[in-house]
Amino acid sequence: MKRVYVNEDWCLGCHLCEFYCAFANSGETDMSKAFKLGRNAAPRIRIEEGDGINFAVSCRHCQDPACVKGCIAGALSINNGVIEINKDKCVGCYTCVLSCPYGCIVIDPQNDGMTVTKCELCTRNNAGEPACAANCPNRAIVYEERGEA
Repeated sequence: MKRVYVNEDWCLGCHLCEFYCAFANSGETDMSKAFKLGRNAAPRIRIEEGDGINFAVSCRHCQDPACVKGCIAGALSINNGVIEINKDKCVGCYTCVLSCPYGCIVIDPQNDGMTVTKCELCTRNNAGEPACAANCPNRAIVYEERGEA
């Protein structure tokens, strides 16, 4: 299965992946409208910065995901290897947030904190490459198939 991979040696820490992710998941067709004051366009990827290294963090779509097992409402499921959220089922208990060992599930600001959100590889808004990988200026973020180690 294709996944998002990050080469921290190439990451510039520009945060463009966050902006393009937020825009791609905002439901808007115009970037300026997506980021107007009062809107809650939030990225599903984030850049961690520190001592000369930058690293993009997003859902790893684990093969045996603790978040799916921990979801008491059955709102998280695996569809073709992609962990997806059914926001109609999410009850906002945040068990999945606590279960994710990578900190990749966050409270969704677009729904007044009543549900969670995470990277779904842009499967709901883009038929091709996820927005973070497609718009990384240094190609530090890639969307590709790799052999299982």
